[in-house]
Amino acid sequence: MKPHAARATILVIALLAIGLGLAACGAKSETGKGEPEKLTLDLDFYPNPDHAGIYMAQEEGFFSEAGLEVAIDSPTDPSAPLKDVASGRADLAITYEPEVALAREQGLDVVAVAALVNQPLTSLIWLKKSGIKSVADLKGKTVSYAGIPYQEAFLKTILERANVPASTVKTANVGFGLIPSLVSGSAQAMLGGYSNVEGVDLRERGKEPVITTVDKLGVPTYDELVFVARRASLEEEGQKIRLFIAALKRGTEAAVKAPKAATEAILAANTDLEPKLVEAEMTATLPLLGARTEGQPYGYMDPKKWEAFAAWMHDEELIAALPKAAELMTNAYLVDEIPE
Repeated sequence: MKPHAARATILVIALLAIGLGLAACGAKSETGKGEPEKLTLDLDFYPNPDHAGIYMAQEEGFFSEAGLEVAIDSPTDPSAPLKDVASGRADLAITYEPEVALAREQGLDVVAVAALVNQPLTSLIWLKKSGIKSVADLKGKTVSYAGIPYQEAFLKTILERANVPASTVKTANVGFGLIPSLVSGSAQAMLGGYSNVEGVDLRERGKEPVITTVDKLGVPTYDELVFVARRASLEEEGQKIRLFIAALKRGTEAAVKAPKAATEAILAANTDLEPKLVEAEMTATLPLLGARTEGQPYGYMDPKKWEAFAAWMHDEELIAALPKAAELMTNAYLVDEIPE
């Protein structure tokens, strides 16, 4: 064989080897040409309608088509998801915008990478029969809350805006007992329930709740539910996060188009739930999951709103340092289509 022919043959073989290697690395799992990448996700709570897009993406095979094998875990300890991500035990976790700022204050290496629900769900709720017409009528009343410090600050801001002295309103830390406290009459209003969960539950019981999200009462708007990742891992794991978000977008769109299927997916994931209530909660939740900022990709978080909310937390002495948005969140991993 002539020297130049030998060199050409070697080059062809090398190119073929590289091509086969790339194909194996980039192949989707269903082709059988490569193994899917594993991704672990910690939920914020037990499976519920807030997670409809996730379970639809799993059910419809969208994660698999993106080349991912997603393991979903429900925490028994509410503080575990952020710690799991910071320590590298989980790739992603669902948490709340205020918790991201608090985690930074604690030195946890986490950053928000996408919004799951891009508006507040936390609400001030009272029953129509209470006779309360506005926040001003809370004077002399008892408000129950879940014991979360920043929700106490929510109430403080709400009362200040309505010119209601905090000293004239009693508060009761009831933990997970928000609905019982309101139904029993031990509290005349409650703060901390979600408009699409506790609010719907009360409505389904025929209690005629009056529900107002906190951003309508003076608290700066924020993203209620967000995905967080470990900042130190972003360079290495960034493409995997992009794949997850693109597949989740497809799952969310599928849930919005097929509420019954989304309800069934959640009920299959959590058999302890009551089907009729889940169906009602799903109806209230899907518009929230499908909400998009015009002109922005799915999962977009507004940096200016994040800075305004962080400034409020700083003013309320919930955090000592005032962070820039870039220290808390990034939109760099948002995509509307599954990357090639």
